Amino acid sequence: MKVLKPIFMFFLLLLISCGSPEGDESQEIWEKASPGLDVAKLEAKAHEAEEYCRTRNLNTDFCIIIDMSMHSGLKRFFIWDFNQSKITDSFLVSHGACDNSWSSDVSKEQVKFSNVENSHYSSVGKYILGERGPSQWGIRVKYLMHGQEPSNNNATRRSIVFHSWEQVSDEEVYPAGTPEGWGCPAIANDAMRYVDQKLQQVGKRTLMWIVQ
Repeated sequence: MKVLKPIFMFFLLLLISCGSPEGDESQEIWEKASPGLDVAKLEAKAHEAEEYCRTRNLNTDFCIIIDMSMHSGLKRFFIWDFNQSKITDSFLVSHGACDNSWSSDVSKEQVKFSNVENSHYSSVGKYILGERGPSQWGIRVKYLMHGQEPSNNNATRRSIVFHSWEQVSDEEVYPAGTPEGWGCPAIANDAMRYVDQKLQQVGKRTLMWIVQ
């Protein structure tokens, strides 16, 4: 027994040390994201997004993925770093109020989607963030959103743009929801200052993918 015990301890320590890197990496992802995030789903979307960006000569440093299946009071706006293969930042983001009152949070748990003009719904699908310009909202900066799919190709006609909004919080507000607008993905002012800087530094257009 005196011989077997050290051997047993050696293999136990070896097993723990071999398993720790994956655990640490997984934990790091969860610390950067909301507790309601489906990590496997986001990783699958990110891999698909990377190939999409490469084949279309878009920004291959990072993309933006918004998971509208999550409660709106949780951070569901994710910056995915292609080089590090992980989330680097996450923020709250608004969605369309539909037939509900402006700035309410009635649909915080179940977002509805439409590509119809004047519907005040959000639209799912891949967007290419285009021209940077002045906005009447938030930090007065917006990016045009060019919908690439039948589910969102009316974005320009619907004036759907990426901007900031004072009513969006920096921190998670769950179980309350993020105030709802007319379909634009709007984030907090400080978050927009950070994202705006990243987008300007890239030099290529960036993919924003709204998923459900």
